[in-house]
Amino acid sequence: MMKTLAKRLLLLVGTLLLVTILAFVAFSIIPGDPTSSILGVEATADQVAALREKLGLDLPIWQRYLHWLGGLLTGNLGESYNYAMPVGQLLSTCISYTATLAVMSFVLIVVISLPLGILAARYEGGVVDRVLTVLNQITMSVPNFVAGLLLVYVFGLVLRLFQPGAIVTPAMGWGSFLGYMFFPALAVALPRSAMTVKLLRGSILSELGQDYIRTAYSKGNSKTSALWRHVLRNAMIPVVTFLAMTVADIMAGSIVVEQVFGIPGLGKMLVTSIGNRDYPVVQVIVLLIATIVVVSNFAADLLYRVMDPRLRGR
Repeated sequence: MMKTLAKRLLLLVGTLLLVTILAFVAFSIIPGDPTSSILGVEATADQVAALREKLGLDLPIWQRYLHWLGGLLTGNLGESYNYAMPVGQLLSTCISYTATLAVMSFVLIVVISLPLGILAARYEGGVVDRVLTVLNQITMSVPNFVAGLLLVYVFGLVLRLFQPGAIVTPAMGWGSFLGYMFFPALAVALPRSAMTVKLLRGSILSELGQDYIRTAYSKGNSKTSALWRHVLRNAMIPVVTFLAMTVADIMAGSIVVEQVFGIPGLGKMLVTSIGNRDYPVVQVIVLLIATIVVVSNFAADLLYRVMDPRLRGR
């Protein structure tokens, strides 16, 4: 197990290193010069040259990458071209919005999907199961941003439960802030909740067909009793792994939904920074998102091996 873990950790480190290279190079070779966004189109050649030298853009790309990587390893994320402030300080507030949205979305996925998945499996083939199956298919086919637009229209414009485009900060009160984040989190959670319900239902039904469940029935256990005492423990293994892998999708969905609701999170900052050619900011955001994807997949794989003894040592 330790040998396997060591190999996985080396693979994780190598993958993250590759991610840093791709994140840096991709935004260093695309057309467009940051100096034009900073100085304007009427800047003289001397002014452009001076600024490029100040920003280090006159150096070879490999030198700039090594300097950037060294800064990352020491906690220096660089300085924003447009805001003239450290990237870490600039993103601190944005990250708090995105992190809150991601955590709330994850909690909603768990709260919504687990009871519904168990309910659908318990009443397989019944009215409840058929209704949930139809709702699941519809919900899974709706992208996050479409779900966000529908929620904005129904609950924001029609029912007026919140004001679309308004920004609520934690300083205004955590109750108001969490209420402000609820509908965006719901937009992120709905599609993944539907997938989790479908997975849990199928996993439970698969376990109910195993020999040990037939033995449980022969000992006088009802379907409900067997479900709670024996089935759920095994049926939850793929579901827990899926939820761990969902973290990456939640982060990506949060960034998309932020655009719909006007939340000043990483998504809005990413779009703004790309338009302004503020590459130090863009590179750190892209690297952060990619790191979350890689680490969450690593954690999901490790968790699956821990929960399923058959995979240990592989």
